[in-house]
Amino acid sequence: MEIIIITGLSGAGKSLAADCLEDLGYYCIDNLPPSLIGNFVDLIAQRKQKVAKAAFVVDIRGGEFFGDLKENLKDLKRRGIDYKIIFFDATDRALIRRFSEHRRIHPLGDDLTYEEAIQAERAAIEPIRRIADHTIDTSEMKNADLASAINRLLTEDGGPSDFRVIVQSFGYKYGIPAEADIVFDMRFIPNPFYVDSLKHLTGKSVKVRDYVMRAPEAGTFIDCVMRMFTELKPAFVKEGKNSLDISFGCTGGQHRSVAAAIIVHERLTALGENVVIKHRDI
Repeated sequence: MEIIIITGLSGAGKSLAADCLEDLGYYCIDNLPPSLIGNFVDLIAQRKQKVAKAAFVVDIRGGEFFGDLKENLKDLKRRGIDYKIIFFDATDRALIRRFSEHRRIHPLGDDLTYEEAIQAERAAIEPIRRIADHTIDTSEMKNADLASAINRLLTEDGGPSDFRVIVQSFGYKYGIPAEADIVFDMRFIPNPFYVDSLKHLTGKSVKVRDYVMRAPEAGTFIDCVMRMFTELKPAFVKEGKNSLDISFGCTGGQHRSVAAAIIVHERLTALGENVVIKHRDI
């Protein structure tokens, strides 16, 4: 199991980081007492359905439990359980601004000023910062920057990119999919519905796909879609997007859109992309 420990200063972005990791397929638990991490690993090992990736947010909110974190981490190492620590930091000024804007009380209590609480937390958490595998300073980061930093960090550590592409077909007569990021209209291609031998088939049929691709502009269109995806994917990843829905529509969602979705799915798969296909209205 791949385990990530998320820790750091209150207000530095740990909750956002957990959301990002959850989008990347991690099983995330917030504010778990460190002593229970090993128990969770044992519990998962006993289940038939394994959890491949897990992330735990552990910080000063744990009170006296947090003080045991370093020793608990040593115990995980002794048991052969590997993990990585990502420490989230920010300047005092940035943290004070965030607490003030959201009118939140610092976990160390309201009997301290923000500055006093932050300094006390820094002192308490310093031993963990020293042993962290990675430190991310979020002082000047937007949410998208943070997601991008985490994605880039996991990829650089040798893990594959979890960017997922959903390719789907649909019929305009039933409405455009609300989740679609990019929509292509396939109604510029001659409609197989008006060919008696193809009318009752769908784009899953090789005969229908051959008919669709016989149109001179069809091959050019598919090439353009692939080139656009290849050139724009890095921009989506940079902005912290973990998935992209490319939808192809035709009148009824039976022939042209299905054929185009299948062909693009095959091309993306050949490129090694993490891609799934859906036919909404077939």
